[in-house]
Amino acid sequence: MKEFIPQKLPLKIELNVNIYNLAIKASRRLAELNGLSKSIPNPDILINALVLQEAKDSSEIENIITTHDELFLSQIDEKKLSVATKEVKDYESALKKGYELLQKEKLLRNVHILEIQKRLEKNNAGFRRQSGTMLKNLATGEIKHIPPQNPNDIQDLMTNLEIYINDDTLDDLDPLVKMAIIHYQFESIHPFYDGNGRAGRIINILYLVYKGLLDLPILYLSAYIVKNKNKYYELLQKVRDEGAILEWIEYILKGVEQTAEETIKTIALINKLMSDVSEILQNKTNFYSKDFVELLFSYPYTKIDFLRKKLDISRQSTSKYLKDCEKLKILECVKIGRNNYYINIELLKLFKKGIFNAK
Repeated sequence: MKEFIPQKLPLKIELNVNIYNLAIKASRRLAELNGLSKSIPNPDILINALVLQEAKDSSEIENIITTHDELFLSQIDEKKLSVATKEVKDYESALKKGYELLQKEKLLRNVHILEIQKRLEKNNAGFRRQSGTMLKNLATGEIKHIPPQNPNDIQDLMTNLEIYINDDTLDDLDPLVKMAIIHYQFESIHPFYDGNGRAGRIINILYLVYKGLLDLPILYLSAYIVKNKNKYYELLQKVRDEGAILEWIEYILKGVEQTAEETIKTIALINKLMSDVSEILQNKTNFYSKDFVELLFSYPYTKIDFLRKKLDISRQSTSKYLKDCEKLKILECVKIGRNNYYINIELLKLFKKGIFNAK
């Protein structure tokens, strides 16, 4: 198999009616999602939980497997980080850093992509400077794709990609169509020694924020890719082999629409759970506070010392609040090692189901 050097962007594409219709549907769902996200009073609730879910699913695509319990526990107790959980947390850190840089500079540049990869892989390897990288079928060992091998080609293509991402005068395509093209191009260049898949999926989310389609990075498209993993790789390769870019764009647009729709359901359920808990606390306790409820939904696992520091209240008061919540069946206390942890039962159930099973 020869190395594949993708054509520079923009591509000459004739979109069909189906693509236009899918783009309209996906854009409407995104607008609905973006509006609903503003109904959550504290953005940390969505960012902490949904970004971590995206990190879990994106890492699962790369066969990095962890559990919700491990992830949410590690949010409040760094000592509970397993190797797989650490990699997922690195993804979360990379996504949040990319979002921070995007908010600051209002551009999505190669230096940002390099920073994302640095946080994913904990190294400064940068763009590939040596040949030998190729993608294989893990089951059969068959070589599926040989990306550009010459460092000059990689740098040239990444410079072109950076320009395409940030210069809308190069073509007049819908941003969601451009996102699909950008993802294909990045994965075909495969500019890093490792972390390309996860970096590419972070770029997807950041591009939606960059184009103003989302205010928060909360559309975790990886859940859709996990569900349709074979199709994802098949269609990427089909673009390289046959130029089937329209099939690829259709796949991504359907993914955006479906994922946005399911994320809308998830946020609506989080809103209802918060409302129910607030009502119970207001009617049956004397310590209800908005900050307390928001913390219970920002961190599905919590413990006395963590909550005490966040709320700046006494240990005795914190202990009473948590124990009362346990009695009211809002929280469940579990002992892990020497520590007691309090779990937001219904919220954890919601995330364990996954967004494509939220009801």
